Amino acid sequence: MNAATDARFMALALSLGRRGMGRVWPNPAVGCVIVKDGRIIGRGRTADGGRPHAETIALSQAGPAAKGATAYVTLEPCSHHGQTPPCAQALIDTQVARVVIATGDPDSRVGGRGIAMLQKAGIAVETGIMEAEARKDHAGFLLRTTQNRPFVTLKLAGTLDERIATASGESQWITGPEARRAVHIMRARHDVVMVGAGTVRADDPSLTVRGLGITRQPVRIIVSRGMKIGTDCQLAKTAGSHPVWLCHGSDADVSAWAREGARSLPTQVVAGQVDMNAALANLAEQGITRVFCEGGGMLAASLLAANLVDELVVFTAGMAVGAEGAPALGAMGIDSLASAPRFTLAEVRSIGSDILHRWVRRLSTP
Repeated sequence: MNAATDARFMALALSLGRRGMGRVWPNPAVGCVIVKDGRIIGRGRTADGGRPHAETIALSQAGPAAKGATAYVTLEPCSHHGQTPPCAQALIDTQVARVVIATGDPDSRVGGRGIAMLQKAGIAVETGIMEAEARKDHAGFLLRTTQNRPFVTLKLAGTLDERIATASGESQWITGPEARRAVHIMRARHDVVMVGAGTVRADDPSLTVRGLGITRQPVRIIVSRGMKIGTDCQLAKTAGSHPVWLCHGSDADVSAWAREGARSLPTQVVAGQVDMNAALANLAEQGITRVFCEGGGMLAASLLAANLVDELVVFTAGMAVGAEGAPALGAMGIDSLASAPRFTLAEVRSIGSDILHRWVRRLSTP
């Protein structure tokens, strides 16, 4: 097949994989398409919860017709025996003729071994097809594997003058219903939704995905050194039905929350605050690959100050409340522009009466 045809089928595999974002951790959201004589005979994505893997589902759908076919996979097929047999072996056993892989898997248990297995079995292997797109889609898995932290999206929503509430604390609703629906879609594409204690006290959020027909909810995470938050809030009341995890200092009393069903993740404290590097490492060790942080200002500032934000999503409403209002970010201790975190604009679009700006981490400063 030519490069254009390979790119077309790989694009389909990538779109399939994206459907698993937020639903398949701790595994990557892989997509797979099986093609024979120019016709798709099997397709699959990593199933909710992480298994079966995409290749297994696509090969099962293709059946015996997979012999002599081409498999398009968004991540190098696994080569190790875990809770399921290796996908590389499944491709070998079904006698596919060719495997096209978007990007390699840095996991020490794979790391080229899957490709080597396929080649040793006489299967033609091509890599790097739409690799940049695949690395974006798998960024959370790749970061967890190589840096022991998940991918972090920080969402901010405020007025034209960058305030998130009035002086009296009123914040519902600054943005319109279309922007709020977009936030629910973003929540659904992440493994966890994270907030600080101030947001829980001020807004009493539920942090669930609503209005989209989704049953698998993201984990809700509260970051608070002392966890001095009463259990008469929505997060505590629903902890038994939808998971709530607590990132807190070792001296915090979380017994009341534990009785409600919340899970405790004691985390290192630095300068009186939860160390976000340690918190994210802790989440990575639990298998989390994608974090959606919804504030508040102090938590957002701590993530930015530690250079831990990979994607910044900002909703701006056409209103202004003045300097008395609550700022979108807490203090960051920045005294020079050279030390400020910088981002590259990736997208601007209208959502209802609001504007969305999406920024991505700038790897180097000018």
